[in-house]
Amino acid sequence: MVSTVPEFVSPDVMEVLLSKEQIAERVQAVGEQISAEYKGQSIVLIGVLKGAAIFLADLARAIKVDNTFDFVAVSSYGRARVSSGAVKLIKDIDNPIEGRHVILVEDILDTGLTLSYLRGLMLQHKPASLKIATCLDKPSRRLVPIEADYACFKIPNAFVIGYGMDYAERYRGVPDIRLYPDNPPAGH
Repeated sequence: MVSTVPEFVSPDVMEVLLSKEQIAERVQAVGEQISAEYKGQSIVLIGVLKGAAIFLADLARAIKVDNTFDFVAVSSYGRARVSSGAVKLIKDIDNPIEGRHVILVEDILDTGLTLSYLRGLMLQHKPASLKIATCLDKPSRRLVPIEADYACFKIPNAFVIGYGMDYAERYRGVPDIRLYPDNPPAGH
């Protein structure tokens, strides 16, 4: 029987694309921007599991206006390094967002298929406003026209791990964002 779990590669041998210090600085700046734009208001952050959990936690602490959060879970990768292109909702939000200011929080905006799907789904809930925040933006891979309102970093087409991003559920806890060796042409 052939194993579907890829061989573990130590993150220590991977090149650091963005250090934990660079990440912290940009997340703080984005949090300040959101705080200024929503001064005196309350917002709901909706994180896309599992990759955005760490970014959402740091962003929520950097935002100085009242905020709560919820999560959705979708699948388009499974154990592969390339998206299947088909987005499937696994977990919907738990609380109503009608009339609320909502920010969808994603780890990486790549093809745009996932966020386009989620944006359509969230708009059905009739929020007062809906914006998108992403840690990483990879515009070279976009298949659908969607942009983030808040993006910490634009990156080239490379497969990355760390800061919540994984390969077959590994590496999420790596504090930096690193380039996975032998990048596949399709990226992350």
